[in-house]
Amino acid sequence: MEHSTAGDDFNYLSGFGNHFSSEALAGALPEAQNSPLICPYGLYAEQISGTSFTSPRNLNLFSWFYRVKPSVTHEPFKPRVPCNGRILSEFNHSNSSTNPTQLRWKPMDSPDSPTDFIDGLSTVCGSGSSFMRHGYAIHMYTANKSMNNCAFCNADGDFLIVPQQGRLFITTECGRLKVSPGEIAMLPQGFRFTVDLPDGPSRGYVAEIFGTHFQLPDLGPIGANGLAAPRDFLVPTAWFEDKSYPGYTIVQKFGGELFSAVQDFSPFNVVAWRGNYVPYKYDLSKFCPYNTVLFDHSDPSINTVLTAPTDKPGVALLDFVIFPPRWLVAEHTFRPPYYHRNCMSEFMGLIHGGYEAKVDGFLPGGASLHSCMTPHGPDTKSYEATIARGNDVGPNKITDTMAFMFESCLIPRISRWALESPFLDHDYYQCWIGLRSHFNVTEISPRTPTLDSETVAGDTKSS
Repeated sequence: MEHSTAGDDFNYLSGFGNHFSSEALAGALPEAQNSPLICPYGLYAEQISGTSFTSPRNLNLFSWFYRVKPSVTHEPFKPRVPCNGRILSEFNHSNSSTNPTQLRWKPMDSPDSPTDFIDGLSTVCGSGSSFMRHGYAIHMYTANKSMNNCAFCNADGDFLIVPQQGRLFITTECGRLKVSPGEIAMLPQGFRFTVDLPDGPSRGYVAEIFGTHFQLPDLGPIGANGLAAPRDFLVPTAWFEDKSYPGYTIVQKFGGELFSAVQDFSPFNVVAWRGNYVPYKYDLSKFCPYNTVLFDHSDPSINTVLTAPTDKPGVALLDFVIFPPRWLVAEHTFRPPYYHRNCMSEFMGLIHGGYEAKVDGFLPGGASLHSCMTPHGPDTKSYEATIARGNDVGPNKITDTMAFMFESCLIPRISRWALESPFLDHDYYQCWIGLRSHFNVTEISPRTPTLDSETVAGDTKSS
């Protein structure tokens, strides 16, 4: 039996951080309590907690499921065969390296053999440990087959999935999400889900955070409106199936390793649910960007969609930042991103189009990593083209683009797979080698203060 509130359509509730409720059968939610002796329709009550019981109320995340059979009904977990040795959730000398060099990867090819989302995951970099409940991992995925007769459960952290090619149909215990390139999906720690590929081969990016959850950034002096609006985050409505699945496998990522357990039913048997610990999706085209309107270049933090905070105010374990279509209007200003050395580390990806600071080499499906205090900025062609246009350039709209950044206060270690990947661009550094000196001591900007005639280098005549 399969059932939802509206047939096989994908239906959603809207809002961020709300307490939601949804039922695929009318009356399936208990009234006035969470765990009655007998639930409606003879269902089992089961809670999933995303935070400790005693977390502050405004941060406390949990949901109640009312399901045909409880999730505990499975055989013991065993190490999965085959494993996926490219997945990491603890970063140390034994499995990853530090490297301050600017790194870039070309888009990954589709696998030669049948590969689903689980086996298509490869960790690029990360820091910290899922065991210590602090840190993050950045993965890329490429897959060419849907998950069949199995579900995935990530016990280590939350997954933020950014598809670049091919739609994802994601079934979760709360319901179903249809996620297209240009949208993102967030799958909370502990949720069971399956990924189907309706368009065939798919690839994209995944940010995983340990020990915390994503929030909307504070808007500060921006005010009440702007950036990502809570109304545009979509949560699935209840959908369930009640049928026999002999040999159905739950694949659990636990400490970066994969384990499997067998059961004889679908894990997507939740007839009704309520709570605020939920998967969701968001369409990046709905983001309302802010930018400078007179001079200079705004810091990229102005385009933060989601943030995973640390205990230190204003410092993120991981920010998700986008660079969407927008107008550039700043006067007598170098409009592309400035040259930069950052105490944070920046991983960038490109969903479609081009990126204004990289004319060549940074392709949709590719990625770059600029670690803590590693210099980076526009390539030679971008710089020369920008200054050649001069100060008289008028307003210009950047179109057909969607780049993004995962930014973290933790210094990443880079996986062996990423450093040995055939997609690593060993010539990335060449994009800056052509930058030449424009220094001309005879040309002084009108805004540059001049020295008094009685002032000499290193010495000032006293009165």
